[in-house]
Amino acid sequence: MEYHIQAPISREDASRLRAGDYVYITGTIYTARDAAHKRMDEALDRGESLPFDLKGNMIYYMGPSPAREGRPIGSAGPTTASRMDKYTPRLLDLGLGAMIGKGKRSQAVLDGIVRNGAVYFAAVGGAGAILSKCIRASQVIAYEDLGTEAIRRLEVENFPVIVVADSQGANLYETELLKYRQD
Repeated sequence: MEYHIQAPISREDASRLRAGDYVYITGTIYTARDAAHKRMDEALDRGESLPFDLKGNMIYYMGPSPAREGRPIGSAGPTTASRMDKYTPRLLDLGLGAMIGKGKRSQAVLDGIVRNGAVYFAAVGGAGAILSKCIRASQVIAYEDLGTEAIRRLEVENFPVIVVADSQGANLYETELLKYRQD
């Protein structure tokens, strides 16, 4: 199926998406990679609030290249998601609605997705220049000293992703492997 959804993602939208669906996201998403996740985790350990409300929001695992003149952002391809796996279950339990990255996730993350009615999307690796054309605005909102790993708020329009892990427990990386092995 093909869907057009708004970000932040509603529980309703997350619950109707299935592994393998093509989705176009419009709205506000946030970027965060390894270093930002570590800082957010440390902030939570100290009882501090995070730089943005997690409820229903999406984190795109991405660190952009510098923007060309007249553009809000440079190449914006996904980072390998498993590098954030040790932090993700906690963020899901605090209300994170979706993640965008590339690659497999740990069982703890997959369990957190189901437990919290969330979703994991894949963006196409190697297509960062094309993906950047869907980003209308980019603003660093936290951890500016981290450079490309700072947390950014992005305004996106028809940002293309594929549902990899859905809220019902289906995982495209597993189901497609099984189909391949049966052929």
